[in-house]
Amino acid sequence: MSELSIGEVARRTGIRPSALRYYEEVGLLPRAPRTGGRRRYGDRAVQMVEVLLFAQRAGFTLDEIRKLFHGFDLKAPLGARWRLLAEAKLRELDELQARIVRMRGAIQQALVCGCMRIEDCALVKPSTDNPTPPRTRRHAGRGGP
Repeated sequence: MSELSIGEVARRTGIRPSALRYYEEVGLLPRAPRTGGRRRYGDRAVQMVEVLLFAQRAGFTLDEIRKLFHGFDLKAPLGARWRLLAEAKLRELDELQARIVRMRGAIQQALVCGCMRIEDCALVKPSTDNPTPPRTRRHAGRGGP
């Protein structure tokens, strides 16, 4: 096992030494042993940082990454832990995508409604006597159809 300085791990992974210290401080990376007061890392640290950076690029939070590294039975292989978290993240992304589609639809409908004042628009203030949802109802705000 080679002993790497914090600068060497930073160089190999493309992150700053301060980021490595932070990841160690918040419990994502194990505390590096010291030699002469300086952190010394093994090759495994480089692999963990690479996984951590990939997970961040894929949208995982630091808490989710911490769970990936430390939130399972340590006998469970990293690949199995990754699969569980990745499947949960995909479900979360599907929900987010559906929300974005709804948001986009509401904004696009508001842009073409023709109302002169948004506070008069039936899309904003649906009538209580008309149970039709705003997304399908034709409305009659000022200047509207």
